[in-house]
Amino acid sequence: MTNELIFFSMILVVLSFTLFSFRMGKNWLYAFIAISIVLANIFVTKQFRLFGISATGGNIVYGAIFLSTDLLCEHYGKEEGRKAVFIGFFAAIFYLITSQFILLIQPSEFDTVNDGMRAIFSFAPRIVFASLVAYMVSQLHDIWFYLYIRQKTNNRYLWLRNNASTWTSQLIDSLIFGSIAFIGIFPAKIVLQIIVSTYILKIIVAAIDTPFIYLSYRLLPDELKKTGN
Repeated sequence: MTNELIFFSMILVVLSFTLFSFRMGKNWLYAFIAISIVLANIFVTKQFRLFGISATGGNIVYGAIFLSTDLLCEHYGKEEGRKAVFIGFFAAIFYLITSQFILLIQPSEFDTVNDGMRAIFSFAPRIVFASLVAYMVSQLHDIWFYLYIRQKTNNRYLWLRNNASTWTSQLIDSLIFGSIAFIGIFPAKIVLQIIVSTYILKIIVAAIDTPFIYLSYRLLPDELKKTGN
């Protein structure tokens, strides 16, 4: 399978899991966001080529977080969306701290995975710090802009607020994350390429997730059906 085919297949799988989490209720979405932020910080350490340009592995699961907060804002309101952002922030902090502790433990002579863990987690502090800053700024902007567009359009044009809020927020995220995480590690040309490619891939994920947010109205969780929302 080519990288591109795997990429699009993974998008559909991850977004389907996002929608399933929504169907199960907001607490499932909270948990999904926490898992996704940790996985995104691990997957981002993998570099590969996609459509002929450099890319990192965290784009898809990270993009799903934006769909998750949009679903929360759309169906539960601003406060639930903001709560999800801080849950994700807590999960990332927990991952950062515990990953460094596990590296400090001396492996036994029977250990076979320590070198692999060190290769991933020794890069974690800068990656996670970059993602924390980018995550908080972009996610809070996403929630604000999503609800701003919703108010200005009188709750019409779901596709517009879903895409416009995500596209602008993902641009903010890509610029902040790429600059903090990779400047000084990779040549400037590669850093710029990663930022551009990451943003393009996130736009693709956002565009593909649009049908999923429309579908969410057909898959309302029981807790929303009971309240009539």
